[in-house]
Amino acid sequence: MLKKIALFGLVFACCVGIFAGCACNGTTPGQSASPRVTPLSGTGAEEGAVKAEFKLPNGLKARQGQAPLVKVYVLEEEKLMDMDLEEYLQGVLAGELKNDWPMEALKAQAILARSFALKFIADKGGSKYEGAHLSTDIEEAQAYDASGVNERIVQAIEETRGEVLSYNGEPIYAWFHSHSGGTTALAKEGLGYEKEEPPYTKIVSVTESDAAEPDAKEWQASFSLAEMQTALDAYGGGQAKDFAVAQWSDSGRALTFTAGGKEIPAPAFRLELGGTKLRSTKIQTIELRDGKIVIRGVGYGHGVGMSQWGAYAMAEDGMKAEEIVQYFFKDVELVKAW
Repeated sequence: MLKKIALFGLVFACCVGIFAGCACNGTTPGQSASPRVTPLSGTGAEEGAVKAEFKLPNGLKARQGQAPLVKVYVLEEEKLMDMDLEEYLQGVLAGELKNDWPMEALKAQAILARSFALKFIADKGGSKYEGAHLSTDIEEAQAYDASGVNERIVQAIEETRGEVLSYNGEPIYAWFHSHSGGTTALAKEGLGYEKEEPPYTKIVSVTESDAAEPDAKEWQASFSLAEMQTALDAYGGGQAKDFAVAQWSDSGRALTFTAGGKEIPAPAFRLELGGTKLRSTKIQTIELRDGKIVIRGVGYGHGVGMSQWGAYAMAEDGMKAEEIVQYFFKDVELVKAW
């Protein structure tokens, strides 16, 4: 029987960047605040965007211009901690990007991390860890590294304080990935997103930075026939030696695989084989060589939303963080939520 991957596991845990290889104090559940916010100057949504007053997720409340307090389960210390959301985001930013990256790339990632955290709380209602809104568990949500926080990380968070990407008054799925291989993807093709395609995702061409690691640009992965067969058996079978791409997506990624049996969703099967080994579904060749399945491809990650190495190149070319994030998403507003 076809193996199913939980939707939220793909939606949230897949927002992993370059180091991967996506009830608070003073409130009770059900309470919410609806701060009056407006698009930031010069960063309005594209024509046709849905505009609405931005609302924080239930249970969160802005504190007179300050960020909401959130409960964060710190996995490394196995304890629940109260944090200002902006303080939490410092650790996320340090976990997702190197702290010596161009400032506007760091700020772009900060905007997405903030949007992502709010969307996580809004959709899931909180962490899987009891009593927590968020956690430092990369398998649940975003990467986190408090030890990597430096002055530049603090500056990037502070200079984007409260900035969130919004669609129809709600934070968006602010997906990001390491390297697009030249073209980003829609959520259905890159993540296997099971719901209707979000109205703000789009396919764009990306000039990636030459500073990207070689195995983010191009990669090769080898799997023994036995290893491939085990993975195939979890998805309905077929013969490992017949492994091939069955369907291609609009962005040039494998949409489904086949091995002579059922068609297999490529995003989920990539994770089955190991997302740090089969680095993307933007595949160039598949060969049977010396008893192994050898796959060559480009890019690193699911390809949806912002390419981090693309943002690096854009920042070096003089683009501002607000311009960078809006390049990768359509019909969104950049609002100041607190």
